[in-house]
Amino acid sequence: MALQIYAYILHKDGAVDDTALEMVAAAGKLDPAASLTAIVAGSKIDSVCKSLTASFKEVWKIDNDALSYPNSEVIRGLLSRIIPKDGIMLIAHDHFGMDLAPGLSVKLDGTYLPDTVDFEGVEGNKLKAVRQEFGGQVSTHVMCDISGGAVITIRAGAFRAAEVPNAGGAVVDKTADALAGGLPGGTRRFVEIVAAEVGDVDITKSEILVSVGRGIGEQENIEIIKELAKAVGGDVSCSRPIVDAKWLEKSRQVGTSGQTVKPKVYMALGISGSFQHLGGIKGSPFMVAVNKNPKAPILQVADIGVIEDMLEFVPMLTEKINELK
Repeated sequence: MALQIYAYILHKDGAVDDTALEMVAAAGKLDPAASLTAIVAGSKIDSVCKSLTASFKEVWKIDNDALSYPNSEVIRGLLSRIIPKDGIMLIAHDHFGMDLAPGLSVKLDGTYLPDTVDFEGVEGNKLKAVRQEFGGQVSTHVMCDISGGAVITIRAGAFRAAEVPNAGGAVVDKTADALAGGLPGGTRRFVEIVAAEVGDVDITKSEILVSVGRGIGEQENIEIIKELAKAVGGDVSCSRPIVDAKWLEKSRQVGTSGQTVKPKVYMALGISGSFQHLGGIKGSPFMVAVNKNPKAPILQVADIGVIEDMLEFVPMLTEKINELK
């Protein structure tokens, strides 16, 4: 029997998050015969829901002015009223998803499976999945019971979004069902949005990013990254350890605690590829990764992976590019 899978879809300023199509890919890997339904919560979200009908057969809408800013305390109460007990709920593994998912699994009395990077199939009521531990250095193969449903968070970039034929889906208004009994209470309240600082370069607008991580070793070595960025016509960005060391400014940090970027080409040099970093990369760019650790998670999502010491490889790459120019 095909699974009933539901995907909670993130959106902002009327635009659907790139993880929506990753959810389609994840559901297809989980059960190719599954019935997949998108769920969208927010205020004035008709255009968001309509855009999703191209990728989903059915889109459930929960539309209320009180949901103009997402509050996981409220949304988990709404979702628990409309998701069947044996349903499989997919949620992006970002800050909001990590806040929403555990409590939702409790309300649904279902299995909670966080930060999933792959599925290996379903045998009876048992799901085989792959997670990563110790900063992505170890892959863990787990088997869990999904007979009573499950809430699963999906790591950004783990399931490569593919072209989806027009699903010709329909929007179903579930607002009345979700709000039956009133709006769930919560202890939090929205205060304000604080925009991230913009430095001398706005990396959110860059088409080519040359990003450096802990593997650079020392601050003076960042110069070779700048030379490569100049050669390819890109901008320099970085992972969090570089900002923590104060080697580059915060405005150049890519990740869930930094900037969200959407380049056409992303070069990850000496970056392990934690979900916090990958969560800041949208749009499925062409990704080139250089890392001397063959088990680095970044190599699993890169289009081209080079297992070399970046301090030796990057200067040679820069030289060859300049020769071609």
